[in-house]
Amino acid sequence: MIEKVLIANRGEIALRVIRTCNALGIKTVAVYSDEDYNSLHVKKADESYHIGEAAPAKSYLNQEKILEVMLSAGADAVHPGYGFLSENDDFARLCEKNKINFIGPSADSMNLCGDKMECKAAMLKAEVPTVPGSPGLVKDAAEAEKIANDIGYPVLLKSVYGGGGRGIRLVTNDQELREGFDTVTSESIAAVGKSAIIVEKFLEKTRHIEYQMCRDHHGNAVHLFERECSIQRRNQKLIEQTPSPVVDEAKREEIGELVVKAAEAVNYTNLGTAEFLRADSGEFYFIEINARLQVEHPISEMVSGLDFVKLQIDIANGEPLPFKQSDLKMNGYAIECRINAEDTFLDFAPSTGPVPDVTIPAGPNVRCDTYLYPGCTVSPFYDSLMAKLCTWGPTFEESRTRMLTALNDMYVQGVETSIPLYKTILNSEEYKNGELSTDFLKRYGMIDRLSEDLKKEKEDKSEAALAAAIIHSEYFKSRVQNNESSSATWKSKLD
Repeated sequence: MIEKVLIANRGEIALRVIRTCNALGIKTVAVYSDEDYNSLHVKKADESYHIGEAAPAKSYLNQEKILEVMLSAGADAVHPGYGFLSENDDFARLCEKNKINFIGPSADSMNLCGDKMECKAAMLKAEVPTVPGSPGLVKDAAEAEKIANDIGYPVLLKSVYGGGGRGIRLVTNDQELREGFDTVTSESIAAVGKSAIIVEKFLEKTRHIEYQMCRDHHGNAVHLFERECSIQRRNQKLIEQTPSPVVDEAKREEIGELVVKAAEAVNYTNLGTAEFLRADSGEFYFIEINARLQVEHPISEMVSGLDFVKLQIDIANGEPLPFKQSDLKMNGYAIECRINAEDTFLDFAPSTGPVPDVTIPAGPNVRCDTYLYPGCTVSPFYDSLMAKLCTWGPTFEESRTRMLTALNDMYVQGVETSIPLYKTILNSEEYKNGELSTDFLKRYGMIDRLSEDLKKEKEDKSEAALAAAIIHSEYFKSRVQNNESSSATWKSKLD
């Protein structure tokens, strides 16, 4: 049984894993870079070890150094969190070779999930519908162009080694395709040192809907319901919610059965996510498996009542799932807003630096997973995600209004944040009506609406300040005029 876990990550996800390990009586080991010396996960773990410079390649991506710490600290398991080494099958294989329990899928399964073409072939064999496109890798731009003309523009050029919205280019004609092919190739080589490209049909006005899946080492598999992740910027998620407004119980069961097939098709164990695009006409198309714990897992925990990290550890310990699909029920509605340190008006450019003060929202059915504290720093070396703000309610409307209250309560000094944008989105009629799509921001002009909202907010504050000044001056005037001992000079000045 697992007794000591090294968390090969940082920030809020490291803290998240530490909390569950503490509840289970499992010792924790943190690793940190030069940049993270004062980070909360370093202070909260039972043991902490320095692993290198701030740049991820010299710290959080340094497999040999992390392995060295695991062995010297006596850790018998590693939790990779998300990002960094979480979907690196070489790292998972390194752990397996050294008899360290990797809390996630096997290296072979991870390798299969990470190869988009092999994974797609496995899905087709399992009769899980996929997006129309190239049957395999395309060797050059000429072949990509022929396929694009066969299936019809627009199409997506996708790097097999992409992830998190990277290595994807939308093209609408032959010229854009040739230019985009070179760009995607270069991006892929820069990111992972190699390139392999596929072509897929671009589906307009789609929803991004994913299913949490779970499978133990005994072959038991379930889905843990869906999450709607359609509100995005640059193919990266901003707001998630569960359940999806367009998934009823019958559709949930139908797609859930496909998700179980998908897990079995790649011999997946532990927790993962099967991601789908839903066409405007209603069809679901499988796009990929994320072989790790997702950023947005808290909202699924809120509606299922499960601790996903505990479930991961139990499965890694070889325990069978303690429930069947029929035992699982959704309860209520949950929303997550990713609080990013970025400037919405500068194309979501990262905003970094010291955070002198911060207020973390709290209250019934409000959850905020974060690494922030007064005096911390948002580093330019890592992802812009600072916090995951989540709310639950028995109805969607209660969850939505609770989120607006939480957003109003949250304060992060020193950096620009995505909080104002989320207020505009959650107040929009389109969001309230569930009219979601992956191009939501552009389709409904949310950035322009945000600009108008901020302008109005500034005017309202000015009016409120003026009203307060008038009230204060009238009060002061009455005090002086009613005071018989006030000097004639004061009274003349007031007049």
